[in-house]
Amino acid sequence: MTGKETDVRAKGVCLYYLPIETRVPLKFGPETLTHVTLARVRMTVESAAGKTAEGWGETPLSVQWVWPSDLAYDERHEALKSFSEKLASAWAEFDTSGHPIEVGHAFQTDRLPRLLEEFNGGRAPGEPMPWLAALVCCSTFDLALHDAYGVLHGIPVYETYNAQFMSRDLAQFLTPADDADVSFAGKYPQDFLVTPRADVMEAWHLVAGKDVIDASELTGSEPDDGYPVLLRDWIRRDGLKCLKVKLRGDDPDWDYARLLKVGEMAIEEGAPWLTSDFNCTVDDPAYVNEILDRLVVEHPRIYGMILYVEQPFPYDLEANQIDVHSVSARKPLFMDESCHDWKLINLGRRLGWTGAALKTCKTQTGALLSLCWAKAHGMTLMVQDLSNPMLAQITHVLLAAYAGTIMGVETNSMQFYPDASLPEAAVHPGVFTRTDGMVDLSTVSGPGFGYHLDRIERELPEPVLDLA
Repeated sequence: MTGKETDVRAKGVCLYYLPIETRVPLKFGPETLTHVTLARVRMTVESAAGKTAEGWGETPLSVQWVWPSDLAYDERHEALKSFSEKLASAWAEFDTSGHPIEVGHAFQTDRLPRLLEEFNGGRAPGEPMPWLAALVCCSTFDLALHDAYGVLHGIPVYETYNAQFMSRDLAQFLTPADDADVSFAGKYPQDFLVTPRADVMEAWHLVAGKDVIDASELTGSEPDDGYPVLLRDWIRRDGLKCLKVKLRGDDPDWDYARLLKVGEMAIEEGAPWLTSDFNCTVDDPAYVNEILDRLVVEHPRIYGMILYVEQPFPYDLEANQIDVHSVSARKPLFMDESCHDWKLINLGRRLGWTGAALKTCKTQTGALLSLCWAKAHGMTLMVQDLSNPMLAQITHVLLAAYAGTIMGVETNSMQFYPDASLPEAAVHPGVFTRTDGMVDLSTVSGPGFGYHLDRIERELPEPVLDLA
């Protein structure tokens, strides 16, 4: 591969941890999140000419989502932090140069698997840390790399995903499905992005498993902090139009009743769209089909409001190759936890999945390559949240703005820890506040991810590692 003068390599890494507590609990499948550690990275990159720039990335280390397990929370949490520190050293020493997609892909294919294998081999005998957790830890560094690249060249990083800056086309990263008349030769990510990007998008509100729907569910322990608690108050305050309903996946009566209750309130309040998220807890398509079939007969309007169904089945797609065509025949079916990369999206497509839910927390590089593969094969896209606050929210909504989703973007950190992002919200109010059911990212502009860090008054803790 012939390099370009615009190529960069990682030169230094600085890692921070920012602890956050939720104002209300957030239920993930069988577990509940009440606090999270946000990993923030400052990466210095250097060009062939010796020019340097700094970039920033950030991702919540969401233990319950990346590593569902019976292991104690603290054991998994400490493992994620230890692995992040191992990654900091590996990135600081990674000598590969190129465009961020080329460097990020090389790290994820050449270094990350070995690092995870070594890490799991060095832990006490027991359950290994999964690949999804490794990706989430890695995403903070990958995001910082992309940001630094744009800063170095003085342009938004999304304007670099093309032949002018990349030495390798998509055919060097992606392989079409056997049954598709698709070629990636001469194609670059920019060919699959929406330009100009959307500046205003529909915001999906999360109705989590422990969220209070109406006053009959109040326990008296709810926060009195000026933010809504009841779903109806959220809908009215933020003008919500789109509600994502978390379900249990192992209690069909509860799931049906939950969809019905939220759907009826949505109709009353003029919120026309729903989606259902079973959080990987279903192992038989009949479970989902029976709920949908009952809805279409008994409550056809609510059935019609369901735009898509999200990830009912176990996230380890290779180990659980369930044929889901019967579900996607009823509603669009989106992979979330399962779509780590385009190869798994390819497998999912064969099994009957029709859409991919992208997340920046699986790396910006991986999200972009997955986006290109899915779009080329006629699959629809969504960008789902990891309750992203602060800088993580900015990269999250940017991906949705350029992706061309089925509808808007899920965004819920303002429900669970709104005050965590006050410094960023002072500069980007529309990114951290939902108005008329929308988020507005028109303030996000300029080099890299357009954070405007010089205007964000955030005081950081001492770094965990500072590797020049």
